[in-house]
Amino acid sequence: MATTATTYLANPTVLIGVVDVTAMCSGAVLTVGFDSLEMTTFGDSGHLYTKGLQSVGVELTLFDYYGAGSAEATLFAAVGTGTTTIVISPAGSSESATNPEYTITNAMMATFTPINAMVGELSTISASFTGGTFARDITP
Repeated sequence: MATTATTYLANPTVLIGVVDVTAMCSGAVLTVGFDSLEMTTFGDSGHLYTKGLQSVGVELTLFDYYGAGSAEATLFAAVGTGTTTIVISPAGSSESATNPEYTITNAMMATFTPINAMVGELSTISASFTGGTFARDITP
């Protein structure tokens, strides 16, 4: 069923730690959920599952440049720590029912590619974070 409400992401915000990377970011994908734990017992006619630990994945595409406060410096500081906080909102920094803010804490970025360049193209960094916990905030 189609809906008349749509979201056009023209002004999302993305923070890695305390660094606002919104102006460097051209793509963000956030996947949240829970592990499925099987609880099927004898006599059940199908598999039964219950909710386990939170599951989080963040994929970011950022334009690369170097120096203090850059995408490269921010990601380099986060690689391998497992303590990164990421905050993502679809439409600016004012939380509401139509602009939920997701905060991911203790995310892990195992690796990243600090140099990804081709002649005549802008250099980008793809960063993948996994793990940690998520919280959704809609209070202004």
